[in-house]
Amino acid sequence: MSLRSTLSGTGVALITPFKNDLSVDFPAIERVINHAIASGVEYVVTLGTTGETPTISKKEKIEILEFTYKVVAGRVPVVVGIGGNDTASTIKDLQSFPLDKAIAVLSASPYYSKPSQEGLYQHYKALAEASPLPLLLYNVPGRTGRNLSAATTLRLAHEVTNIAGIKEASDDMNQFMQLVKNRPNDFLIVSGDDALILPQIACGADGVISVAANTFPKEFSTMIRLALAGDFAAARAIHYKLLDGYDMLFEENNPAGVKAFLHEQGFIENVLRLPLTPVSNNLQLRIKEFLHSL
Repeated sequence: MSLRSTLSGTGVALITPFKNDLSVDFPAIERVINHAIASGVEYVVTLGTTGETPTISKKEKIEILEFTYKVVAGRVPVVVGIGGNDTASTIKDLQSFPLDKAIAVLSASPYYSKPSQEGLYQHYKALAEASPLPLLLYNVPGRTGRNLSAATTLRLAHEVTNIAGIKEASDDMNQFMQLVKNRPNDFLIVSGDDALILPQIACGADGVISVAANTFPKEFSTMIRLALAGDFAAARAIHYKLLDGYDMLFEENNPAGVKAFLHEQGFIENVLRLPLTPVSNNLQLRIKEFLHSL
């Protein structure tokens, strides 16, 4: 079975819960993972940027990864986030992290450096050649400062054999459609934008790697399956039910928003590592009211 088939549907971009002393809260990780899997998500993504990886040590990352494998226990596929703006350092991580129980690596484009399109091509080509698993590109220019263009993505898709797909979060629907139109047949295209995934599935997306699936896993994954099956009327009803919630997730910061939701739901402590801070009292109150309304 191709990676495009295996990772169709909803992947959850897992948070990393912390205790009040800022240490990693492993029992809370287990609660969040079990809730997501029991609620129907198709796979989990650990150590992504929603997991606050810039403030997590390499030792902690490996501990989180091993614990995730243990909790998932083969029930769904696991995708591992490994990225950075130092190509050589990222290659070392690809070659040293325990990836034997994962299915693919998701790698965010280099941040801050703002490489040219050729630089982005060469970065991803080098990672793909070093990776023991298929590589998924992650284009999120709102965070990295540089868009991975459709032309560069398609060049990588057609020329580099170990690049298997992309998480596309540019918010550019035309760019998204160019990718769908011109991709190789086995190239996975998933959305990185919860609020846009419904129209993107209509355009040919295979699914989503979702922040919202941490807190609304049953409703959200059901919506995605309905849309992929062509039942857009039923999917649209769920989409508009959750729409205000998507806005609250990202209104002040991700993952501060999703952690506020999960705290209200009783899964985690509302703790982030600096420079991130919890959402404002006003937003927290609105999140509580939104959850009550559901």
